[in-house]
Amino acid sequence: MTSAIQEPIVLKTQENGIVYLTLNRPQARNALSQTMIDTLQEELDIVASDKSAFVVILAGAGPAFCSGHDLKEMRATGFDRTYAEKLFSACGKLMQRIVSLPQPVIARVHGIATAAGAQLVASCDLAVASDTTRFATPGVNIGFFCSTPMVALSRNVSHKHAMQMLLTGDLVDAPTAYRFGLVNEIVPEGELDGAVAALAMKIASKSRHTLSIGKEAYYRQAELPLAAAYAYAQSVMVNNLQTLDAQEGISAFIDKRPPVWCNG
Repeated sequence: MTSAIQEPIVLKTQENGIVYLTLNRPQARNALSQTMIDTLQEELDIVASDKSAFVVILAGAGPAFCSGHDLKEMRATGFDRTYAEKLFSACGKLMQRIVSLPQPVIARVHGIATAAGAQLVASCDLAVASDTTRFATPGVNIGFFCSTPMVALSRNVSHKHAMQMLLTGDLVDAPTAYRFGLVNEIVPEGELDGAVAALAMKIASKSRHTLSIGKEAYYRQAELPLAAAYAYAQSVMVNNLQTLDAQEGISAFIDKRPPVWCNG
């Protein structure tokens, strides 16, 4: 009797410069086990050095985007401190990898995005959600405050809205998440794939090198005082102007023709 072939815990496909990474634990609502976190980290590290990859789409298989950390795995360890330290360190590293990735990352969100699942959405550069998606940081309901999801959440939404989600643990619907600033766009569930693909293709049509410059600069300046942010951004623009793609783009605009990127 042959055993069933186990599918990868993270599915990866790539087409036209767009990399699709799909969390693949549908039976567990794509809960972030240690293995899931480690595997996604490995895949993102590979994408970071892939010159053919322009945009990443992060999605979830089955009925949900991501339900957060795997609480059953936590309990199975006896709530071991060493395990917990390793798990939350790896999760924090993963979220920072999304931010530091040269390519823009779009979250394709459906079903639920709760706890560390909401953290994933907040860590991505852009997010498109179906109109039936619900979001929450519900740790307070089980005596386990969503402290690490709070880091990403508080950098995406206003303090009052972040505290509302963190202190109540309530599920919020997609329109509320949009109003809070957690997602960029809401579409009917049947149009989700098309909307995400269209956004990814629009971004992938730009210079990869310029996208990388801009993403890094955005996150670095956001943490600086105003004067320091301007000084840093000015230096980025001076260096950007020396790149072949900037010079080609400016010339193409003046000459009224499409640019031909060399990504350098």
